[in-house]
Amino acid sequence: MNQLDALKPLTTVVADTGDFLQLAQFRPQDATTNPSLILKAVQKPEYAPLLQQTMAQHGKADLGLAMDHLLVRFGCEILKHVPGRVSTEVDARLSFDTAATLMRARRIMALYAAHGIGRERVLIKIAATWEGIQAAAELEREGIHTNLTLLFSFAQAVACGQAKVQLISPFVGRIYDWYKKQAGSNWDEAAMAGPKDPGVQSVRRIFNFYKKHGIATEVMGASFRNVGQITALAGCDLLTISPELLAQLAASDAPLSLVLDAQAAKGMDIAAVTYNEASFRYAMNEDAMATEKLAEGIRAFAADTFKLEALMMA
Repeated sequence: MNQLDALKPLTTVVADTGDFLQLAQFRPQDATTNPSLILKAVQKPEYAPLLQQTMAQHGKADLGLAMDHLLVRFGCEILKHVPGRVSTEVDARLSFDTAATLMRARRIMALYAAHGIGRERVLIKIAATWEGIQAAAELEREGIHTNLTLLFSFAQAVACGQAKVQLISPFVGRIYDWYKKQAGSNWDEAAMAGPKDPGVQSVRRIFNFYKKHGIATEVMGASFRNVGQITALAGCDLLTISPELLAQLAASDAPLSLVLDAQAAKGMDIAAVTYNEASFRYAMNEDAMATEKLAEGIRAFAADTFKLEALMMA
């Protein structure tokens, strides 16, 4: 049995891509997208017609609306290839605007409904800012399920659990990137691999806290740099993995076993924690890595959204 097949009984495997033609070979349950992945996809010849068709149908007068139509078009195509859910992201430029995030999320869900896609098959991705988390809490009360992304800190995870969001996406690889850059020439790759990887440790802490305290929010490790980070999180609720790393897992027959265990976590001595807005913002201020990576991630997604808009206007 290859590692991908060995992982699937332990963890729900999710494909992290806008390239839906790649999905069939890996048979993931769900799929996730973001502006960077959609930008990458529409620049390929096989996907360019989707962009052209969307602009022909919806025009350039309201780029935000046309963008939502494009994202939903990709989401509908992806759902033809996965049995579960697709995550579609709200414009990252709205990450600090609760009301605007709510409006865009509701519109995206309405566009899916117009295509005959039920709410149970869509997760609205929102950056895990304080404002984004509050928007997600309201959406969940309305029956619109959310995926809180750009999540780098324990405080973000706790606040998302309090908001009863459906799912969170802690970014393993970007946490790893930050600590590796900080260490510079002192970084010891072998010593910091697997369970010692700071991104892996972050997800394990969140997973164990959720399971200990009966928090229903799903934990989906994301943003992986290598297969070792994935195998070190076997047993996590979900893992969203790029096609390149899915292929590496499928090509390997190395042993893979359960690492994260929900039942074991229930017996751990883990104190309950809650946050209000002030304590959340202070916790983020104290966490340089999370503050920097959240800001960097929002800027990067916003930049790719601008690039995608430029292609739409061409």
